[in-house]
Amino acid sequence: MELAELMSLRPVPGAGVLLTVTGRCPLHCAHCSTASTMASGEPGADQLLRFVGSFEGGGPAVVMLTGGEPLLRPALSAELARTARAAGTRSALLTGAFFAKGARSRSVPIPPPIMRAVTAVDHFSVSIDAFHEREVPRADVFAVLRQALDAGVATSVHAVGSGPGDPYLADVTADIRRTFDDRVPVLVNTLRAVGRAASWSAARAPGPAGRAVLPCAMAAWPVVAADGLVLACCNQDTVDRRPAPAHLTVGHIARDGWAAVAERVTASPALRMIRTVGPSHLLHRYGTSGDGPQPGYCAGCRSLGDHPTVLAAADRLAGGAAGALLDAHVAHEQTAAGPVAFVRRHGADRYADLVALGGAPR
Repeated sequence: MELAELMSLRPVPGAGVLLTVTGRCPLHCAHCSTASTMASGEPGADQLLRFVGSFEGGGPAVVMLTGGEPLLRPALSAELARTARAAGTRSALLTGAFFAKGARSRSVPIPPPIMRAVTAVDHFSVSIDAFHEREVPRADVFAVLRQALDAGVATSVHAVGSGPGDPYLADVTADIRRTFDDRVPVLVNTLRAVGRAASWSAARAPGPAGRAVLPCAMAAWPVVAADGLVLACCNQDTVDRRPAPAHLTVGHIARDGWAAVAERVTASPALRMIRTVGPSHLLHRYGTSGDGPQPGYCAGCRSLGDHPTVLAAADRLAGGAAGALLDAHVAHEQTAAGPVAFVRRHGADRYADLVALGGAPR
C-alpha cells in the first residue's frame, strides 16, 4: 500500500481509523504534537485487539497504527496488523524510529522484534525532521528504510519544517530522493502550534475563520485516543481535550466495536456538515447574533456544541438521505482530484508532488 493510496482514502468517511497503540515515546522532540513522554497513557492491549477484531464482517479499508511511538509495543503492533489483515483491512504504521540510533553500524539495522512488526504492516512510515535528527541521525533512519525496502515493505517519510521556505525541507527531501532514487514518497507538513510546539512556535493552526465553504476532511477518519475514547477528529487539541466535545465523540473501544463507531462517523449530521461545508461556514450561516466573535477554524469546530441553533441546522440539512448524498459527493470530488491535490490543501503545497514518488497515481 503506497502513500498516495493512503492520501486518496483520507477524505472518505470511515475509510480508515487512526489507532493510538500507546501514548508513550522515548524521544523528546521539541515539536511533538502529542507531547508524549514515557509516562503517557496507553490503551489496554485487550481493548485494542477486541476493537480491531470487530473489523471482521466489514471494517475500514485501512488502520493507521500511531502514537506516541507504536513500536514501543512491537508484538502488539504486529498482532494488530495481522488481525486487521484477517478481516480484510490493510495497515500502516508511523514511527519516530527511536530504535534506529546506531543502525548504520549494525549488520541488521532493525531489531528483530521490531522488524516483525514492520513486515506485518502494509505501509511503513518514518518521521524525519530537524527535531528528530537531534536524537536519531538521518543516516541511521536511512539504514532502517533500506532494510524495510529490501524486505518488500512499502515505505514513506513524513517530514516537517517551519514553513514551505524552510531550507531544511529542501535539503532533506533532496537527500531522500537522491539516496532512494525516488522510490520513497514523502509527505511534507509544516509546523503546527500544538503539543510541545504550542509553547514556543509562532505557527498557527490551518484553516481561516469566515463565511467561505471549507470542507474538513480531517473529520472523515475516527481517532482512537490513548485513553480509548474515539474522536471524529485528528486535531491534537481535540484528541487531548477532556471532556471531549460531544459532537466529535463517536465511542470508546471498551464498549464499542467498529460498526457502531463507523455508523456514528458517517451518519452524524454535524459531522456531515463539517466535512462538506466546514465549521466556520456553519457558524457564520447558522449562528445567532449573540454568539460573539467567530473563533478560528478548529476552535470553532470544537465550540459547535455551544451553539444549539447551528447543530439544529445541521440536523435539518444533513440528517437524511440528502445529507448522506452530499457527504458522499464531497468525498468523491476530493478523491477524484487525486492525492497530490489533497496534500496541496492539507500539507506543504511546494512539496505535494513528492507524495506520488515511485510511480503512484497522482
